[in-house]
Amino acid sequence: MAARTKKKKLTPLPALEQAAECLRTLAHPHRLRIVQMLLRGRYTVGELAEACGIPSHMASEHLRLMQRSGFLTSEKEGRKAYYEVAEMHLQHIMRCVEARFDP
Repeated sequence: MAARTKKKKLTPLPALEQAAECLRTLAHPHRLRIVQMLLRGRYTVGELAEACGIPSHMASEHLRLMQRSGFLTSEKEGRKAYYEVAEMHLQHIMRCVEARFDP
């Protein structure tokens, strides 16, 4: 095992700390559902809230947190804001989650 570790450089700890913070942000079932949906298209707060079975204000809080982390962007169209994935690496994370936990 030690020989394999030397061949490939290990990720620096500060980078792993950032990764852990990102994973903590995603570590909620409603946030994972929101990401899963947004990887398939653009949605409003109301649409995401309905899909998660939560009030709009709670969905807004989840969206704000993920936006602050750089995972999502939003675009206003008239009175509605549509959310989209900004961090395309989320596709890989969701693929792993779905492969492991989706029956």
